[in-house]
Amino acid sequence: MTTTLGNVASVAARAGGSVIRQVRSIVDPSSARPAGADRPASGWLVVTLAGEPSEIDVDRLPAFLARFGDQLEVRVRAAPGGRGTEFAARLRGRPFGSTAARLSGTDPQADLRSALRRAKQLVEVGEVLVVDPAPHGDRTATPGGTLLEMWTRAAPKAGVR
Repeated sequence: MTTTLGNVASVAARAGGSVIRQVRSIVDPSSARPAGADRPASGWLVVTLAGEPSEIDVDRLPAFLARFGDQLEVRVRAAPGGRGTEFAARLRGRPFGSTAARLSGTDPQADLRSALRRAKQLVEVGEVLVVDPAPHGDRTATPGGTLLEMWTRAAPKAGVR
């Protein structure tokens, strides 16, 4: 019984620590930096593309990146180890959205992340791949189903964190 209680306490402590780290990263983003980082995060979002840097024309960006206009900075360079091209982009002034903006889907950083993913697909495959929506038919909406639908709409902007 003591072992079970110890396991529960351990899980609760880890969950509590995770919640505290998440709250601290929202309140003070500098606290989310890795140990030893002596400067603030740069805000660059980077994707690695197949191909050479000379194949990427930064003056003719795809429409979903070009819509950011002068707010967008881009950089292209060879990826380490000859593994293609690093295509990086960031918004000038680092206009990160609030938590409410992220949850509602109006965060400019999330929009840029999604646009970079689409640019990668366009360069490598020649088209932006989309998932066909699941057929819904006639069904009663449930709270869980509504939450799932909301998350499905927001997921393309979330990325891997």
